[in-house]
This record gives sequence, C-alpha cells and structure tokens, in this order.
Amino acid sequence: RMEGFGYYTLPMGTEYRGSLWDGMFHGQGELRRPTGGAYRALWDRGLPTQGKYTFTDGLEFEVEKWLYCDGYDRRFYTEISSGFKPPGIAQFTNLDPPKIIPKGCYDCGDGFYNPKTRIVVDYKRKFLRNADDDEHEWILRTCRKAWDLTAEEEPKP
Repeated sequence: RMEGFGYYTLPMGTEYRGSLWDGMFHGQGELRRPTGGAYRALWDRGLPTQGKYTFTDGLEFEVEKWLYCDGYDRRFYTEISSGFKPPGIAQFTNLDPPKIIPKGCYDCGDGFYNPKTRIVVDYKRKFLRNADDDEHEWILRTCRKAWDLTAEEEPKP
C-alpha cells in the first residue's frame, strides 16, 4: 500500500496531494477539484480531523459566521474583494469576464448544461454528470442561457 508523500487521482479527476499511510490519507494533505477549489486538511487514517475548503476564486468557506451571499449582501465574491464595476457595466457571474455559454446550453455554476442531452460538462467540456429531473427544472428556471440578451449598454467613452 502507498506510504509517504504522494499524489493520487480519483476517477472523477479530483487529486489528492499529501501524506499517505497504509494506503489512506494520513497527515497533511489537500484534495484539489478539477474545476478548481481545494480542501486542505489534517487527515487521520483517511478521515479529515480539521480542514478548510477554498473556492477557485480564493473565497474560504466558513462554517461559523458565513457572510457571503447570505440574503442581505448579494455581491459576488470578486465584487467584495475587487470592488464594483462602474455604473452601467453589469457583472452576471463571479467569473469576470463570464464564460461564453455554448449555443443551446445553460451555465449552471460548475459547467455547462445541455437540456437536450441532460448532461453537465465542466468549463473545459469534460463530463461531470447527468442531471436528474429536479436539477433539470432548477437549471431551466434559474441559470443563465446562451441566448439571453442583457440590458447592459456599451460603456461610454
């Protein structure tokens, strides 16, 4: 079994980098998601004893006192850390500039969704999952579409 420091890639592309003992995560280690973001933790025989998740944009998840997108403050994290854009220039996603959505698809936050095939792929077009009926309905109701026209105007010189 694996022991010492190493790298291990799980079937869905998530990669573990850190200490291993008897084939298990043990000691300091980090799980890195293929779409970005990482969970850095102290592991004990395969189980995390303490850790922190950091999103792709640098936002750190907090179990206590989570203030991001709490209903009162609806700014994206990039707006919180970098400030607002000038009036008349809208920001529709946390990514700036946002990903260009393929024709006929939706941006569901972790990738693109094709309602005809019911498949979600990541932003690099790698398969993530098949959407069930609930996710399909949620995406159609709430997510950005490739054919949406925005109300933003061209910035004035």
